[in-house]
Amino acid sequence: MILDFDAMLKVHRIRSIDWNPSPIVALATSADGSQVAAAREDDSLEIWLVSPGSVGWHCLLTIQGDPDSRDPSSKMSSLVWCQTELRAGSLGRLFSSSVDGTISEWDLFNLRKKKILDTIGTSIWQMAAEPFIDSQLKPKKEQKAHQNGDAFPSGTGNVDEEDHSEGDQDDDKENEILLDGQRDDQCARLACACNDGCVKIYNISDDEGLTYQRTLPRVSGRTLSVSWSHSWNRIYSGSSDGFIRCWDVVLGHEVFRIDAGHKGEHCIWSLVALRCGTVVSGDSSGRVQFWDGRVGTLLQAHSYHKGDVKALVASPNHDRVFSSGSDGQVILYKFSNEAVASTDTQVTPNVTKRWIYISSKPAHTHDVRALTIAVPISHEDLPHEEKVKRKRGSAKPLDFSYHKWAHLGVPMLISGGEDTKLFAYPVREFAKFSQHDICPAPQRLPMQLVIKTPIFPGPLLLVQSPQWLDIYCVNLKNPAKSSSPGPSGWSANTNLVAHVECKASQKIICSTISSCGTLFAYSDQIKPNLFELKRIKSGKLSLTVNKKKLPQGLPFAHFMLFSSDSSRLVLAGHDRRIYVIDVGSGQVHNFAPCRKANCENLPPSEPPITKMFASHDDQWLAAINCFGDIYIFNLETLRQHWFISRLDGASVTAAGFAPKNGNILVVCTSSNQLFALDVEAKQMGEWSMRNTYSLPRRYQEFPGEVIGLSFQPSSTSSSVFVYSPRAMCLIDFDLPVGGENDPDPDPDTSNNNKSISKMQTNGVLKRKHQEVETKKGGRKNFDFFAFRDPVLFVGHLSEKSLLVVDRPWKKVVNNFEFQPVDKHIYGT
Repeated sequence: MILDFDAMLKVHRIRSIDWNPSPIVALATSADGSQVAAAREDDSLEIWLVSPGSVGWHCLLTIQGDPDSRDPSSKMSSLVWCQTELRAGSLGRLFSSSVDGTISEWDLFNLRKKKILDTIGTSIWQMAAEPFIDSQLKPKKEQKAHQNGDAFPSGTGNVDEEDHSEGDQDDDKENEILLDGQRDDQCARLACACNDGCVKIYNISDDEGLTYQRTLPRVSGRTLSVSWSHSWNRIYSGSSDGFIRCWDVVLGHEVFRIDAGHKGEHCIWSLVALRCGTVVSGDSSGRVQFWDGRVGTLLQAHSYHKGDVKALVASPNHDRVFSSGSDGQVILYKFSNEAVASTDTQVTPNVTKRWIYISSKPAHTHDVRALTIAVPISHEDLPHEEKVKRKRGSAKPLDFSYHKWAHLGVPMLISGGEDTKLFAYPVREFAKFSQHDICPAPQRLPMQLVIKTPIFPGPLLLVQSPQWLDIYCVNLKNPAKSSSPGPSGWSANTNLVAHVECKASQKIICSTISSCGTLFAYSDQIKPNLFELKRIKSGKLSLTVNKKKLPQGLPFAHFMLFSSDSSRLVLAGHDRRIYVIDVGSGQVHNFAPCRKANCENLPPSEPPITKMFASHDDQWLAAINCFGDIYIFNLETLRQHWFISRLDGASVTAAGFAPKNGNILVVCTSSNQLFALDVEAKQMGEWSMRNTYSLPRRYQEFPGEVIGLSFQPSSTSSSVFVYSPRAMCLIDFDLPVGGENDPDPDPDTSNNNKSISKMQTNGVLKRKHQEVETKKGGRKNFDFFAFRDPVLFVGHLSEKSLLVVDRPWKKVVNNFEFQPVDKHIYGT
């Protein structure tokens, strides 16, 4: 596509990069309900900040798991995020189980996975954490999201008080049970459903990790699912023999069993126990059944799924239950009190309590393995009730706004599955609004562009995969017009010039390439590695890769970059120190990021650094931790210069130093705010003082999570492209910000992907004549442009050309191991 700026900006597209994201196998919600953990099949873990709508979802951090995750026996099978009494942090403790029978804890501060229980001799299918009750004694009305599927967290949240339900009516009875059955120990407990037919119970100890408590009697078949009752003294388990069993945890014997009604192997994949005493099951026949958890009788059954039911989850007040399965559907069932009229006018109408089918969402193309519910507590700049006053004009307001269902404290449903996608739904208005695609580009491949290099005639593109690095030469001499539908532009050709693999037992965590393209480096989970690219002296344009030595004792890194002159390599070590290595002499200097002055000699105490950016004059280094704090270092004096606490209370999604002024650091946050910081003066830049909190609403509702910035490679340019996988926005710091009467972008809130503020005419995209223009060259600031396919990278090739790396999602799906669910199309 060619974007119609003051002068034409030529956009080159690369669509040939292999991109194979890994399926979601489990989800879990933090104890405070504000974050969601997503476990993938490749043993990596993502932590997502929950948003109250379609804007503001942010992947806080990614942790690589065991390097031997390619072994099927080491893959994660379940995830649970629980809160303990002694360590009552807001997030709780995150555990995962594996097929090989091990249990690990994820350290979110040091970004590592620690095995706390060696193999128990059999596979673990599921884990369930005991519901956390404050001090185990207080009869409080806890609004916990208790769920069962591939994850079993207990997230809290406010409940819509207008919707009274069975769960609310039975709170008093439940609290009486808690008081009568209180136990002496204060340790939370973890129940594991094992392949040998047993349920093993462990105490979660702050000092000793997991300590074994007891094993419930073995049953025929495999135990596939497990759920705690809210009276803590009972556990429900589901097996491959088609039985649901109720266990007395204190006595260790079976109270009763429920026959699911099928002979032969009939798998109970998922269970969830509600506060009212009802137990919900999902099985391999596609049925969702509601049982009386006290005596085991069937209350109701639904058969809306066309395949195995893989996951169940209940809303915080337990009046709604969601199910998902191998047919790609997410289905809502709601508790209903119906009054049945009587012919006798003197008789009070009978009240019938039943669970009714409400709606389904075929959001996923493959199996939906996991469900969880979270409660957003992030900042929202505009209350739901407040109406935005717009000036009269030709542009119509959007038909959809995320504020229609964006309420702080209102629960959100999240689903994940084999199509690698994460979708979010409003729990209370599930049937009213479409699902939101949280990550249009799951497991996006890190990339870096080298515009000019002395060893090759064209630009170089570094692409990082989990097990290897590829360096491509981008051929721009004879670009071909793309024949794909929609705005496409020019297709750039790529040639692979270098390929480096890490050891089979390791994973690549981060990588970088120098601005001249002659050096590149990566870090696995053992140590950093440095390489040199050299051109072979022959008639052919070919390169050779030589490994260079680095000083001994360097830790592996979470992030790395080269200085602009390629003379220094900067590492953000896993020991929470920053290392500056002189590539020529091998000299090493290290920083310990700190919040106060004159504390650089103290042991590291800050969270790990996950992002770094260097100014073009190599004076400043901005290091950003996983929670959004920024540390500014002076690379000339090798000392910390400034500390900036979380801007707007949000995490940093992208940043970079402006080429026009190396003292200005541009920062984008997860709350869709934009800051320009004067690092030399240790203050907000002049632009931010005027405009940061008055940005156009179209930017605050940026479609998708911002993942990068691209500055024009010119010392006189004042503009930057801010981009997400779904759209990019052109911002010029020399132009006025603009008013709220300008047309807004149309976020892709449904399956329809609409272009933003543009029309296509013979490959040239022109802005609509009705748009409001500024006086400078007719250019409009904060101009948006939509992407048709998920975008992985955007970078300037020159002042007048842009490189966009994307991939049609259909091609990504075609590379999956399993075929999409066969869905009937109406009329065929």
